[in-house]
Amino acid sequence: MERDCTTPLFSESSAHELEVFAALQKDFARMYSDVFPDRNNPRTVVVLPSLTMNQQELAKIEGATYYEERMLCLLMLLQLPRTHIIYLTSMPLPPSIVDYYLHLLPGIPGSHAKARLTLMSCHDNSPRPLTEKLLERPRMMRRLRKAIQDPTAAHLSCFNVTPLERTLAVRLGIPIYGCDPELLTLGSKSGSRRTFREAGVALPEGREDLYTREEVVSALIELKRSKPELLKAAIKLNEGFSGEGNAVFHYKGAPSTSDPIGLKDWIQLELPQRIRFEAHEETYERFFAKFREMGGVVEAWIDGRDKCSPSVQCRINPLGEIELISTHDQVLGGPSGQVFLGCTFPAADDYRREIQNIGLQISKVLRDKGVLGRFAVDFISIREQEGW
Repeated sequence: MERDCTTPLFSESSAHELEVFAALQKDFARMYSDVFPDRNNPRTVVVLPSLTMNQQELAKIEGATYYEERMLCLLMLLQLPRTHIIYLTSMPLPPSIVDYYLHLLPGIPGSHAKARLTLMSCHDNSPRPLTEKLLERPRMMRRLRKAIQDPTAAHLSCFNVTPLERTLAVRLGIPIYGCDPELLTLGSKSGSRRTFREAGVALPEGREDLYTREEVVSALIELKRSKPELLKAAIKLNEGFSGEGNAVFHYKGAPSTSDPIGLKDWIQLELPQRIRFEAHEETYERFFAKFREMGGVVEAWIDGRDKCSPSVQCRINPLGEIELISTHDQVLGGPSGQVFLGCTFPAADDYRREIQNIGLQISKVLRDKGVLGRFAVDFISIREQEGW
């Protein structure tokens, strides 16, 4: 395996790299104005479906290696007659899957689209982020730079953006249609709660920015004292995803809230036995070791006889304009119904307009903080007499 040893992969970004990245992102607005309005303009989109996430959390997802295929929907951009797509993967994509997507293109011959599609693979199935694999392969990086026909009309489209993707963008000399890694915390469980408050959006009662078992115990006590009728609480890792970083604590049998010392002692004693993890192989010690590392939240469990989990997808473009992309209803499973299994489009008529309006409120807050690119907001909806 070739490795570029000139730059440590996980070193802190240099001041020069941050300066170059900021300049690339700033110029993206100019490119967006000049190139994107005309569908006939030549452009290159480098699709990077790297899951640059906590690898222990990622290992909980069955079939995680196939997540790199989720961004194949971007092959629909080949409808634009002069758009070139470079799709990067850890392992080669089966030709039948690529042909399937190309056959979905309306009015575009498959041969014409295929001529504008470049597939590049690291031939490396190791459980590491694709971006890391790319950065350690100098020959592949040279091939990638050569494949980008005009860097002034090219951008990266990523699954998620971290300092590794920032490094790649700088080395390629192209911007990312995504959020600056400096703003990553806004998308964590704790950061989302703060954003919802700032946007005036309802959220479950709870506490964020927790890092220790003691802080989790304190949050569970506070929740029970403020809501004596509460039967369950959710405990979530900041960087968990697909619901696999979540757990549930059951209060059944807890002492009266009028006895704070007894309640504290009970929760401390019962937490190891009563916590239930969404991930089948998770353990108490491992979960709280990750909690110390990445932090998390404790929230009141929202329950109801009729409960749905809709989602709204939004985008903030380089000009700061907000776009509502879509809505859907999530299909959830797992031990307590928190694991994402799939979705149905669009979200139900009963609440679709409302979650779109909330998505706009949140988008305005994120835009003002400098967020760029796609994001989604997930909801819990309970049917009540006056509606959802």
